[in-house]
Amino acid sequence: MENTTKIGRLLERLAESGKLWELGLTLLSLAAMIIAGLIILKIILLVTRKMLGRSKLDPVLYTFVVNAVKTIGIIVLVTMCLGLLGVQMSTVIAVVGAAGAAVALALKDSLANIAGGIMIIITQPFSRDDYIDVNDVSGKVKNIDLFLTTLCTYDNKTVTIPNGIINTSILVNHSREGIRRVDCQFSIGYDSDIALAKRLMHEICEKNPMILQDPEPNIGISAQGESAIVMNMFAWCATDDYWTVKDYIEEEVKRMFDENEIRNPSQWVNVRIDDRRGKDN
Repeated sequence: MENTTKIGRLLERLAESGKLWELGLTLLSLAAMIIAGLIILKIILLVTRKMLGRSKLDPVLYTFVVNAVKTIGIIVLVTMCLGLLGVQMSTVIAVVGAAGAAVALALKDSLANIAGGIMIIITQPFSRDDYIDVNDVSGKVKNIDLFLTTLCTYDNKTVTIPNGIINTSILVNHSREGIRRVDCQFSIGYDSDIALAKRLMHEICEKNPMILQDPEPNIGISAQGESAIVMNMFAWCATDDYWTVKDYIEEEVKRMFDENEIRNPSQWVNVRIDDRRGKDN
């Protein structure tokens, strides 16, 4: 009887040792899978960066693509680790689905930003250093991340705009085309020499090599106001020269008009004073 009891205890210890051995192998396999998975993910990210460097994709979108690949790789690695621990994939999928629905409801704005970022990658409405308008915000594109697009304004302010807002807003890209038209308006008096004003404005355009002659500048009267004639001056230039050319035109037209006595008349207001002091009612 005593021998039977000893044999039973020995078998229990062997069984426990076997379970511990199995658990140890499982943990060792899990550690090996995590290490191998991280190494493989690092290699995949390295290859992705090299492929992006050789592709025609805008560099401003590199970070977005790399982050997306990294996120997918981590999800796959976590799923494989759970499978190794014996968690049934159907259970994992059910839990992930339920959690995903809850997260999607709580983070619907963030998901909209991710979708907006994907649309930016596909459509490429702007590139790095493009000057764009989004709603009431204007600036040069610095970076596109998974959720946000960063702009730098001309007064050196950094503005971050959610990608979802960009995707659903009217966007104006001032830098997409190689040339831009500079629109200026000037008012002159009715007694001014209109032909002389037009000739001076054409001379201003011809003197500056940054102003293109093809398409040629368009100069003419746009409106006749109560006290002045409004003249339009449309001149084309390279996109990068836009502000330089605009400042040049404004200054030169003012100087040339002053030298040739072409004035912008001030509005006159007639005031009549009815002085009835000292008069009998």
